[in-house]
Amino acid sequence: MRGRLWLQGVFWILVYLLLTSTPLLILLIGPVPPGREFWRELSVALGFGGLAMMALQFVLTARFKVIKAPYGSDVIYHFHRQISLVAFVLILVHPLLLFINAPDTLRLLNLFAAPWRARAGVVAVLLLAALIAASIWRKPFKIEYTSWRIWHGILAIAVVSLAMAHIVLAAHYVNTPWKRVFWAGYGLFWVGLLVWIRLIKPMLLLRRPYAVHQVIQERGNAWTLVVKPVGHAGMSFMPGQFAWLTAWKSPFEDAEHPFSFSSSASQSDSVAFTIKELGDFTRTIKDLQPGQLVYLDGPFGAFCVDRHPHAQSYVFVAGGIGITPMMSMLRTLADRGDRRPLLLIYANNTWEDAAFREEIDSLRQRLDLRVVHVLRDPPEGWQGEQGFVSRELLARHLPPERSRDAFEVFICGPKPMMDNVEKALVELGMHLGDFHSERFDLV
Repeated sequence: MRGRLWLQGVFWILVYLLLTSTPLLILLIGPVPPGREFWRELSVALGFGGLAMMALQFVLTARFKVIKAPYGSDVIYHFHRQISLVAFVLILVHPLLLFINAPDTLRLLNLFAAPWRARAGVVAVLLLAALIAASIWRKPFKIEYTSWRIWHGILAIAVVSLAMAHIVLAAHYVNTPWKRVFWAGYGLFWVGLLVWIRLIKPMLLLRRPYAVHQVIQERGNAWTLVVKPVGHAGMSFMPGQFAWLTAWKSPFEDAEHPFSFSSSASQSDSVAFTIKELGDFTRTIKDLQPGQLVYLDGPFGAFCVDRHPHAQSYVFVAGGIGITPMMSMLRTLADRGDRRPLLLIYANNTWEDAAFREEIDSLRQRLDLRVVHVLRDPPEGWQGEQGFVSRELLARHLPPERSRDAFEVFICGPKPMMDNVEKALVELGMHLGDFHSERFDLV
Protein backbone atom coordinates (compact mmCIF):
# COMPACT_ATOMS: atom_id res chain seq x y z
CA MET A 1 0.00 0.00 0.00
CA ARG A 2 2.80 2.42 0.91
CA GLY A 3 4.47 2.07 -2.52
CA ARG A 4 1.21 2.54 -4.39
CA LEU A 5 0.31 5.65 -2.40
CA TRP A 6 3.80 7.05 -2.96
CA LEU A 7 3.42 6.68 -6.72
CA GLN A 8 -0.02 8.29 -6.61
CA GLY A 9 1.40 11.17 -4.60
CA VAL A 10 4.19 11.78 -7.13
CA PHE A 11 1.68 11.60 -9.98
CA TRP A 12 -0.60 14.28 -8.52
CA ILE A 13 2.36 16.55 -7.77
CA LEU A 14 3.40 16.34 -11.42
CA VAL A 15 -0.18 17.04 -12.53
CA TYR A 16 -0.30 20.10 -10.28
CA LEU A 17 3.00 21.43 -11.64
CA LEU A 18 1.78 20.89 -15.19
CA LEU A 19 -1.51 22.71 -14.60
CA THR A 20 0.14 25.66 -12.86
CA SER A 21 2.74 26.04 -15.60
CA THR A 22 0.38 25.60 -18.57
CA PRO A 23 -0.68 29.29 -18.71
CA LEU A 24 2.99 30.28 -18.80
CA LEU A 25 3.73 27.79 -21.57
CA ILE A 26 0.84 29.21 -23.56
CA LEU A 27 2.60 32.58 -23.55
CA LEU A 28 5.55 31.07 -25.42
CA ILE A 29 3.67 29.06 -28.03
CA GLY A 30 2.43 30.41 -31.31
CA PRO A 31 2.51 34.03 -32.43
CA VAL A 32 3.79 36.32 -29.71
CA PRO A 33 2.57 39.95 -29.54
CA PRO A 34 5.10 42.71 -30.18
CA GLY A 35 7.89 42.62 -27.63
CA ARG A 36 7.75 44.60 -24.42
CA GLU A 37 10.38 45.28 -21.79
CA PHE A 38 11.55 42.41 -19.58
CA TRP A 39 10.03 43.63 -16.32
CA ARG A 40 6.58 44.03 -17.84
CA GLU A 41 6.73 40.51 -19.29
CA LEU A 42 7.96 39.10 -15.96
CA SER A 43 5.07 40.87 -14.25
CA VAL A 44 2.58 39.26 -16.62
CA ALA A 45 4.14 35.82 -16.16
CA LEU A 46 3.88 36.10 -12.36
CA GLY A 47 0.25 37.14 -12.68
CA PHE A 48 -0.57 34.13 -14.85
CA GLY A 49 1.20 31.79 -12.43
CA GLY A 50 -0.62 33.23 -9.43
CA LEU A 51 -3.98 32.96 -11.18
CA ALA A 52 -3.37 29.31 -12.09
CA MET A 53 -2.56 28.54 -8.44
CA MET A 54 -5.69 30.32 -7.26
CA ALA A 55 -7.88 28.47 -9.74
CA LEU A 56 -6.48 25.11 -8.64
CA GLN A 57 -7.47 25.90 -5.07
CA PHE A 58 -10.98 24.85 -6.06
CA VAL A 59 -9.61 21.41 -6.92
CA LEU A 60 -7.81 21.12 -3.57
CA THR A 61 -10.97 21.89 -1.61
CA ALA A 62 -13.39 19.88 -3.76
CA ARG A 63 -12.65 16.72 -1.70
CA PHE A 64 -11.79 14.41 -4.57
CA LYS A 65 -10.88 11.24 -2.69
CA VAL A 66 -8.49 10.05 -5.39
CA ILE A 67 -6.40 13.22 -4.94
CA LYS A 68 -6.45 13.23 -1.14
CA ALA A 69 -5.73 9.52 -0.70
CA PRO A 70 -1.89 9.68 -0.94
CA TYR A 71 -1.53 12.60 1.47
CA GLY A 72 -4.51 12.85 3.80
CA SER A 73 -6.76 15.85 4.36
CA ASP A 74 -4.41 17.53 6.85
CA VAL A 75 -1.61 17.75 4.29
CA ILE A 76 -3.95 18.93 1.52
CA TYR A 77 -5.46 21.70 3.64
CA HIS A 78 -2.03 22.78 4.91
CA PHE A 79 -0.83 22.96 1.31
CA HIS A 80 -3.99 24.86 0.39
CA ARG A 81 -3.23 27.50 3.02
CA GLN A 82 0.44 27.86 2.19
CA ILE A 83 0.07 27.90 -1.59
CA SER A 84 -2.63 30.57 -1.21
CA LEU A 85 -0.02 32.84 0.32
CA VAL A 86 2.43 32.05 -2.49
CA ALA A 87 -0.24 32.80 -5.10
CA PHE A 88 -1.14 36.06 -3.34
CA VAL A 89 2.50 37.18 -3.36
CA LEU A 90 2.84 36.39 -7.09
CA ILE A 91 -0.37 38.24 -7.90
CA LEU A 92 0.60 41.22 -5.75
CA VAL A 93 4.06 41.45 -7.35
CA HIS A 94 2.39 41.55 -10.78
CA PRO A 95 1.13 45.18 -10.45
CA LEU A 96 4.00 46.27 -8.20
CA LEU A 97 6.53 45.47 -10.94
CA LEU A 98 4.43 47.42 -13.41
CA PHE A 99 4.34 50.46 -11.10
CA ILE A 100 8.09 50.33 -10.47
CA ASN A 101 8.95 49.86 -14.13
CA ALA A 102 6.41 52.41 -15.41
CA PRO A 103 5.27 54.82 -12.67
CA ASP A 104 2.66 56.32 -15.00
CA THR A 105 0.65 53.07 -14.64
CA LEU A 106 -0.21 54.12 -11.07
CA ARG A 107 -3.13 55.98 -12.64
CA LEU A 108 -4.75 52.58 -13.20
CA LEU A 109 -5.49 52.47 -9.47
CA ASN A 110 -8.12 55.17 -9.95
CA LEU A 111 -11.19 52.96 -10.31
CA PHE A 112 -13.31 55.86 -11.52
CA ALA A 113 -11.09 56.71 -14.49
CA ALA A 114 -9.23 53.45 -15.20
CA PRO A 115 -10.27 51.16 -18.08
CA TRP A 116 -12.39 48.15 -17.19
CA ARG A 117 -9.47 45.72 -17.48
CA ALA A 118 -7.65 47.62 -14.73
CA ARG A 119 -10.76 47.87 -12.58
CA ALA A 120 -11.24 44.10 -12.75
CA GLY A 121 -7.60 43.48 -11.83
CA VAL A 122 -7.52 45.97 -8.93
CA VAL A 123 -10.77 44.71 -7.40
CA ALA A 124 -9.57 41.10 -7.75
CA VAL A 125 -6.40 41.90 -5.77
CA LEU A 126 -8.37 43.75 -3.08
CA LEU A 127 -10.85 40.90 -2.69
CA LEU A 128 -8.01 38.38 -2.57
CA ALA A 129 -6.36 40.39 0.21
CA ALA A 130 -9.67 40.39 2.13
CA LEU A 131 -10.04 36.63 1.63
CA ILE A 132 -6.51 35.95 2.93
CA ALA A 133 -6.94 38.29 5.91
CA ALA A 134 -10.27 36.75 6.92
CA SER A 135 -8.73 33.26 6.75
CA ILE A 136 -5.59 34.07 8.74
CA TRP A 137 -7.36 36.11 11.41
CA ARG A 138 -10.74 34.38 11.47
CA LYS A 139 -10.47 33.45 15.14
CA PRO A 140 -9.09 36.80 16.40
CA PHE A 141 -11.81 38.56 14.39
CA LYS A 142 -14.36 36.08 15.87
CA ILE A 143 -15.81 35.25 12.47
CA GLU A 144 -18.29 32.39 12.82
CA TYR A 145 -17.09 29.27 10.96
CA THR A 146 -20.13 28.69 8.71
CA SER A 147 -20.35 32.38 7.72
CA TRP A 148 -16.63 32.38 6.99
CA ARG A 149 -16.96 29.29 4.76
CA ILE A 150 -19.76 30.86 2.74
CA TRP A 151 -17.94 34.17 2.23
CA HIS A 152 -14.65 32.37 1.59
CA GLY A 153 -16.28 30.62 -1.36
CA ILE A 154 -17.97 33.77 -2.64
CA LEU A 155 -14.77 35.81 -2.51
CA ALA A 156 -12.73 33.02 -4.16
CA ILE A 157 -15.21 32.81 -7.06
CA ALA A 158 -15.19 36.59 -7.43
CA VAL A 159 -11.38 36.77 -7.43
CA VAL A 160 -10.94 34.15 -10.15
CA SER A 161 -13.80 35.56 -12.24
CA LEU A 162 -12.44 39.11 -12.10
CA ALA A 163 -8.92 37.87 -12.87
CA MET A 164 -10.24 36.04 -15.92
CA ALA A 165 -12.06 39.20 -17.00
CA HIS A 166 -8.82 41.15 -16.56
CA ILE A 167 -6.98 38.72 -18.88
CA VAL A 168 -9.68 38.77 -21.54
CA LEU A 169 -10.06 42.56 -21.51
CA ALA A 170 -6.29 43.13 -21.57
CA ALA A 171 -6.21 40.71 -24.55
CA HIS A 172 -2.43 40.92 -24.96
CA TYR A 173 -1.88 37.16 -24.75
CA VAL A 174 -5.30 36.13 -26.06
CA ASN A 175 -4.34 37.08 -29.59
CA THR A 176 -5.12 33.83 -31.44
CA PRO A 177 -8.32 31.75 -31.73
CA TRP A 178 -6.78 28.68 -30.10
CA LYS A 179 -5.47 30.71 -27.16
CA ARG A 180 -8.97 32.09 -26.69
CA VAL A 181 -10.27 28.52 -26.81
CA PHE A 182 -7.71 27.55 -24.16
CA TRP A 183 -8.79 30.30 -21.78
CA ALA A 184 -12.44 29.55 -22.46
CA GLY A 185 -11.72 25.89 -21.60
CA TYR A 186 -9.92 26.96 -18.43
CA GLY A 187 -12.97 29.03 -17.51
CA LEU A 188 -15.35 26.14 -18.20
CA PHE A 189 -13.14 23.89 -16.08
CA TRP A 190 -13.54 26.23 -13.09
CA VAL A 191 -17.28 26.55 -13.72
CA GLY A 192 -17.53 22.76 -13.87
CA LEU A 193 -15.79 22.48 -10.50
CA LEU A 194 -18.23 24.96 -8.99
CA VAL A 195 -21.20 23.06 -10.43
CA TRP A 196 -19.81 19.85 -8.92
CA ILE A 197 -19.16 21.42 -5.51
CA ARG A 198 -22.31 23.51 -5.21
CA LEU A 199 -24.90 21.49 -7.12
CA ILE A 200 -24.07 17.90 -8.09
CA LYS A 201 -22.36 16.78 -4.88
CA PRO A 202 -25.08 18.18 -2.57
CA MET A 203 -27.69 16.44 -4.76
CA LEU A 204 -25.86 13.14 -4.35
CA LEU A 205 -25.67 13.61 -0.57
CA LEU A 206 -29.38 14.48 -0.46
CA ARG A 207 -30.14 11.11 -2.03
CA ARG A 208 -28.12 9.24 0.63
CA PRO A 209 -29.44 10.50 3.99
CA TYR A 210 -28.79 9.08 7.43
CA ALA A 211 -31.24 9.00 10.32
CA VAL A 212 -30.28 9.72 13.92
CA HIS A 213 -30.50 6.48 15.88
CA GLN A 214 -29.46 7.75 19.30
CA VAL A 215 -27.47 10.46 21.06
CA ILE A 216 -25.42 9.24 24.04
CA GLN A 217 -23.93 11.50 26.69
CA GLU A 218 -20.25 10.89 27.42
CA ARG A 219 -17.84 12.26 29.98
CA GLY A 220 -15.97 15.45 29.20
CA ASN A 221 -19.04 17.36 27.95
CA ALA A 222 -19.19 15.20 24.81
CA TRP A 223 -21.96 13.37 22.98
CA THR A 224 -21.88 10.28 20.76
CA LEU A 225 -24.13 10.61 17.73
CA VAL A 226 -25.15 7.26 16.22
CA VAL A 227 -26.70 7.38 12.74
CA LYS A 228 -27.99 4.72 10.34
CA PRO A 229 -28.28 4.86 6.54
CA VAL A 230 -31.73 5.40 5.06
CA GLY A 231 -32.43 3.59 1.79
CA HIS A 232 -28.81 2.79 0.96
CA ALA A 233 -25.97 0.52 2.09
CA GLY A 234 -24.19 3.14 4.18
CA MET A 235 -20.51 4.01 4.25
CA SER A 236 -17.35 1.93 4.51
CA PHE A 237 -14.43 3.65 6.20
CA MET A 238 -11.03 2.91 7.65
CA PRO A 239 -10.66 3.32 11.44
CA GLY A 240 -9.42 6.81 12.26
CA GLN A 241 -10.97 8.52 9.24
CA PHE A 242 -13.55 11.31 9.39
CA ALA A 243 -16.59 12.61 7.53
CA TRP A 244 -18.27 15.97 7.04
CA LEU A 245 -21.57 16.09 8.91
CA THR A 246 -24.54 18.27 7.94
CA ALA A 247 -27.33 18.47 10.53
CA TRP A 248 -30.36 20.72 10.84
CA LYS A 249 -29.86 21.96 7.27
CA SER A 250 -29.70 20.83 3.64
CA PRO A 251 -26.38 19.82 2.00
CA PHE A 252 -26.89 22.83 -0.29
CA GLU A 253 -26.50 25.27 2.61
CA ASP A 254 -22.73 24.86 3.14
CA ALA A 255 -23.17 24.14 6.85
CA GLU A 256 -21.09 20.97 7.25
CA HIS A 257 -18.51 20.20 9.92
CA PRO A 258 -15.73 17.55 10.07
CA PHE A 259 -15.81 14.86 12.78
CA SER A 260 -13.88 11.63 13.26
CA PHE A 261 -15.70 8.32 13.37
CA SER A 262 -15.64 6.81 16.86
CA SER A 263 -17.32 3.52 15.91
CA SER A 264 -15.64 0.36 14.68
CA ALA A 265 -15.00 0.16 10.96
CA SER A 266 -16.19 -3.47 11.18
CA GLN A 267 -19.69 -2.30 12.12
CA SER A 268 -21.79 -1.97 8.97
CA ASP A 269 -25.31 -1.07 10.08
CA SER A 270 -24.47 2.30 11.68
CA VAL A 271 -21.69 4.82 12.25
CA ALA A 272 -20.95 6.97 15.28
CA PHE A 273 -19.22 10.27 15.98
CA THR A 274 -18.26 11.53 19.43
CA ILE A 275 -18.45 15.32 19.54
CA LYS A 276 -17.40 17.68 22.33
CA GLU A 277 -19.37 20.87 22.98
CA LEU A 278 -16.93 23.55 21.81
CA GLY A 279 -18.92 25.90 19.59
CA ASP A 280 -22.34 26.93 18.31
CA PHE A 281 -22.86 23.83 16.15
CA THR A 282 -21.40 21.25 18.53
CA ARG A 283 -23.70 22.48 21.31
CA THR A 284 -26.70 21.42 19.22
CA ILE A 285 -25.69 17.74 18.87
CA LYS A 286 -27.44 16.75 22.09
CA ASP A 287 -30.69 18.21 20.73
CA LEU A 288 -30.85 15.93 17.68
CA GLN A 289 -33.82 13.56 17.85
CA PRO A 290 -34.10 9.92 16.75
CA GLY A 291 -35.32 9.74 13.16
CA GLN A 292 -34.01 13.19 12.26
CA LEU A 293 -32.14 13.20 8.93
CA VAL A 294 -28.48 14.18 8.65
CA TYR A 295 -26.02 13.95 5.75
CA LEU A 296 -22.46 12.60 5.59
CA ASP A 297 -19.72 13.32 3.06
CA GLY A 298 -16.83 10.93 3.42
CA PRO A 299 -14.82 9.10 4.40
CA PHE A 300 -11.65 11.19 4.33
CA GLY A 301 -8.28 11.17 6.05
CA ALA A 302 -5.03 9.23 6.21
CA PHE A 303 -4.93 8.97 10.01
CA CYS A 304 -5.42 5.24 10.12
CA VAL A 305 -3.74 2.03 11.26
CA ASP A 306 -4.82 0.36 8.02
CA ARG A 307 -2.32 2.48 6.10
CA HIS A 308 0.49 0.94 8.20
CA PRO A 309 -0.26 -2.79 8.35
CA HIS A 310 3.47 -3.58 8.55
CA ALA A 311 3.83 -2.08 12.05
CA GLN A 312 4.81 -4.46 14.84
CA SER A 313 2.81 -2.37 17.32
CA TYR A 314 0.84 0.86 17.59
CA VAL A 315 1.04 3.75 20.06
CA PHE A 316 -1.87 6.16 20.50
CA VAL A 317 -1.40 9.55 22.18
CA ALA A 318 -4.75 11.27 22.79
CA GLY A 319 -5.67 14.50 24.51
CA GLY A 320 -9.28 15.15 25.51
CA ILE A 321 -11.72 14.60 22.66
CA GLY A 322 -8.75 13.52 20.54
CA ILE A 323 -9.61 10.05 21.86
CA THR A 324 -12.35 9.82 19.21
CA PRO A 325 -10.35 8.43 16.24
CA MET A 326 -8.35 6.29 18.68
CA MET A 327 -11.58 4.65 19.86
CA SER A 328 -12.45 3.82 16.26
CA MET A 329 -9.06 2.20 15.79
CA LEU A 330 -9.14 0.33 19.11
CA ARG A 331 -12.68 -0.94 18.57
CA THR A 332 -11.82 -2.07 15.04
CA LEU A 333 -8.63 -3.85 16.12
CA ALA A 334 -10.62 -5.60 18.86
CA ASP A 335 -13.31 -6.71 16.39
CA ARG A 336 -10.59 -8.08 14.11
CA GLY A 337 -8.93 -10.00 16.92
CA ASP A 338 -5.62 -8.18 16.41
CA ARG A 339 -3.10 -9.19 19.09
CA ARG A 340 -0.27 -6.77 18.37
CA PRO A 341 1.00 -4.81 21.42
CA LEU A 342 -0.81 -1.48 21.81
CA LEU A 343 -0.11 1.51 24.05
CA LEU A 344 -2.64 4.28 24.72
CA ILE A 345 -1.44 7.46 26.44
CA TYR A 346 -4.60 9.41 27.28
CA ALA A 347 -4.32 12.94 28.70
CA ASN A 348 -7.18 14.85 30.34
CA ASN A 349 -7.65 17.72 32.74
CA THR A 350 -9.50 15.63 35.34
CA TRP A 351 -10.48 11.99 35.83
CA GLU A 352 -14.11 12.86 35.12
CA ASP A 353 -13.11 14.28 31.72
CA ALA A 354 -11.81 10.91 30.53
CA ALA A 355 -14.44 9.79 28.02
CA PHE A 356 -14.80 6.04 27.37
CA ARG A 357 -12.58 5.18 30.35
CA GLU A 358 -14.70 2.14 31.34
CA GLU A 359 -14.82 0.82 27.77
CA ILE A 360 -11.08 1.38 27.35
CA ASP A 361 -10.53 -0.67 30.49
CA SER A 362 -12.75 -3.46 29.16
CA LEU A 363 -10.93 -3.45 25.80
CA ARG A 364 -7.86 -4.75 27.64
CA GLN A 365 -9.65 -8.11 27.74
CA ARG A 366 -9.79 -8.23 23.94
CA LEU A 367 -6.53 -6.49 23.05
CA ASP A 368 -2.90 -6.55 24.15
CA LEU A 369 -3.45 -2.99 25.38
CA ARG A 370 -1.56 -0.97 27.97
CA VAL A 371 -3.18 2.29 29.07
CA VAL A 372 -1.43 5.28 30.64
CA HIS A 373 -3.76 7.99 31.94
CA VAL A 374 -2.24 11.47 32.35
CA LEU A 375 -4.17 14.03 34.43
CA ARG A 376 -3.37 17.70 34.78
CA ASP A 377 -5.55 18.02 37.90
CA PRO A 378 -5.59 14.53 39.46
CA PRO A 379 -7.84 13.54 42.37
CA GLU A 380 -6.45 12.98 45.83
CA GLY A 381 -4.49 9.76 46.05
CA TRP A 382 -3.88 9.50 42.29
CA GLN A 383 -1.01 7.13 41.58
CA GLY A 384 -0.74 7.61 37.83
CA GLU A 385 0.98 10.13 35.59
CA GLN A 386 0.37 13.84 36.22
CA GLY A 387 0.83 17.06 34.27
CA PHE A 388 1.34 16.94 30.52
CA VAL A 389 2.55 14.44 27.93
CA SER A 390 6.20 15.42 28.14
CA ARG A 391 9.37 14.09 26.58
CA GLU A 392 10.23 12.40 29.86
CA LEU A 393 6.83 10.72 30.09
CA LEU A 394 7.12 9.41 26.53
CA ALA A 395 10.64 8.13 27.21
CA ARG A 396 9.31 6.14 30.20
CA HIS A 397 6.47 4.45 28.33
CA LEU A 398 7.38 4.11 24.65
CA PRO A 399 8.70 0.73 23.49
CA PRO A 400 12.50 0.58 23.85
CA GLU A 401 12.99 -0.48 20.21
CA ARG A 402 12.66 2.74 18.19
CA SER A 403 14.13 1.79 14.84
CA ARG A 404 12.28 2.78 11.69
CA ASP A 405 8.94 0.96 11.23
CA ALA A 406 9.20 -0.72 14.65
CA PHE A 407 5.94 0.92 15.73
CA GLU A 408 3.61 3.67 14.50
CA VAL A 409 2.47 6.56 16.71
CA PHE A 410 -0.89 8.29 16.24
CA ILE A 411 -1.40 11.69 17.91
CA CYS A 412 -4.65 13.62 18.28
CA GLY A 413 -5.62 16.34 20.72
CA PRO A 414 -5.11 20.06 21.38
CA LYS A 415 -2.59 21.69 19.05
CA PRO A 416 -0.03 22.55 21.80
CA MET A 417 -0.04 18.94 22.94
CA MET A 418 0.46 17.59 19.42
CA ASP A 419 3.26 20.07 18.73
CA ASN A 420 5.06 19.12 21.94
CA VAL A 421 4.63 15.39 21.38
CA GLU A 422 5.92 15.59 17.80
CA LYS A 423 8.97 17.55 18.94
CA ALA A 424 9.62 15.08 21.76
CA LEU A 425 9.35 12.08 19.42
CA VAL A 426 11.98 13.56 17.11
CA GLU A 427 14.26 14.18 20.09
CA LEU A 428 13.74 10.57 21.18
CA GLY A 429 14.96 9.31 17.82
CA MET A 430 11.65 8.51 16.15
CA HIS A 431 11.62 8.62 12.35
CA LEU A 432 9.36 11.35 10.94
CA GLY A 433 7.43 8.84 8.87
CA ASP A 434 6.55 6.77 11.95
CA PHE A 435 4.27 9.25 13.71
CA HIS A 436 1.08 10.80 12.45
CA SER A 437 -1.13 13.64 13.68
CA GLU A 438 -4.78 14.47 13.09
CA ARG A 439 -5.53 18.19 13.14
CA PHE A 440 -8.97 19.67 12.54
CA ASP A 441 -7.81 23.28 12.60
CA LEU A 442 -8.62 23.58 8.89
CA VAL A 443 -8.30 27.34 8.89
